[in-house]
Amino acid sequence: MNQVDTNVAGAGQVVWITGLSGAGKSTLAQAFAAGLRAQGQSVVVLDGDELREVFGNTADRAQNYDRAARLALAMQYAHLCRVIAAQGHIVVIATISLFHEVHAWNRSQLPGYFEVYLQVPLEELRRRDPKGIYRRFDAGELHNVAGLDLSIDEPSAADWAVAFEPQRTLATLTEDLLHRFYKRKLV
Repeated sequence: MNQVDTNVAGAGQVVWITGLSGAGKSTLAQAFAAGLRAQGQSVVVLDGDELREVFGNTADRAQNYDRAARLALAMQYAHLCRVIAAQGHIVVIATISLFHEVHAWNRSQLPGYFEVYLQVPLEELRRRDPKGIYRRFDAGELHNVAGLDLSIDEPSAADWAVAFEPQRTLATLTEDLLHRFYKRKLV
């Protein structure tokens, strides 16, 4: 694979926010995008939940959402990010997509790739459980749940691995991400 030249005029960037269900990926993606827009950036936000609907993977098929299906879907997301970024936008995507294959492909193929990994303990994810995924898994209603009965690959080279801190606010987290993102761009 060829390394993407991030210095090409018009090349956008991709910020890939990953973590397990309930980690706060979508919330952080929206706040981060708002911060970028406030600084005049052209931003496109993609959310894994919405993309599953677009690509035809609805909740009806959740029982068959195994590793191979998730990996294929994550690669579709990555290709879509590349198409949008090539048009000069910053793409902010919130997705579980915890596969070494995807992270490696992203690093070599996506312009200005910046990976954020939200590390939230399972106890906290179960407490939050905004979509009822953990409750439904415990009741035997769901299978192939990332981090439970479906193994994940934690990112080995995330640009920012964020350990959960209960006192950290969304505003502080967003400000930290903006700072790290812009600092990296200047290097």
